[in-house]
Amino acid sequence: MSTFYILLIEDDKILNQQLTDLLTAKNYKVEQCFDGEEGLLRASSQQHHLILLDVMLPERDGFSLLKVLRKSCQTPVIMVTAKDAEQERILGFSHGADDYVAKPFNTVELLLRIEALLRRSHNEASDNPTQEISVDGLTISYKSQTVSVKSESLDFTPIQLKLLWEMLINRGEVLSKAYLYQRVLNRNIGAYDRSLDMHLSRVRRKLNDANWRGERLQTIHGKGYCLI
Repeated sequence: MSTFYILLIEDDKILNQQLTDLLTAKNYKVEQCFDGEEGLLRASSQQHHLILLDVMLPERDGFSLLKVLRKSCQTPVIMVTAKDAEQERILGFSHGADDYVAKPFNTVELLLRIEALLRRSHNEASDNPTQEISVDGLTISYKSQTVSVKSESLDFTPIQLKLLWEMLINRGEVLSKAYLYQRVLNRNIGAYDRSLDMHLSRVRRKLNDANWRGERLQTIHGKGYCLI
């Protein structure tokens, strides 16, 4: 029997532990998380078979987390909503949730929903990003690893291309440095590490040289980066 890994993102520490105990008793491996920003960081590693995601979270709410996650990851997500919160469920599905349970929920029903979703998703590809995206004349192809502005090819390193890709597919979203370090550089952020800043500065310069406004890749002080 396969071992399934579940990421549990729930800020209520008592409920988080109760659910962890419940799932562990059913032989699931559970990783606990208590806020949305850290949850996005853990989820983006794509090492889980299913994510159990609360809506109301500190740092980043469940909807915002899911919206960013779905740009690069298709791991099944069950959202935990308030009782009778129909609008929350509609919003969750619109952002890519696969199922939902309402608090307070029946634990037997929760386990059955988890089992059903894992059966449907088992052996399916968990990461299937869009292969090409264009924004105002700037085109990046993930498949061919190329960047161009109005058909003029630009010389980007693999890291610069990956950084620009993350910014483009998450246009309008503020991405934390910790998230980008993991997605782009495949490592945790260090206290005095300025690598990402240098890569972003070079990307901006190359875009400006091609007459595409590199300053649209903005630094949001204390939060991260955002493409406007």
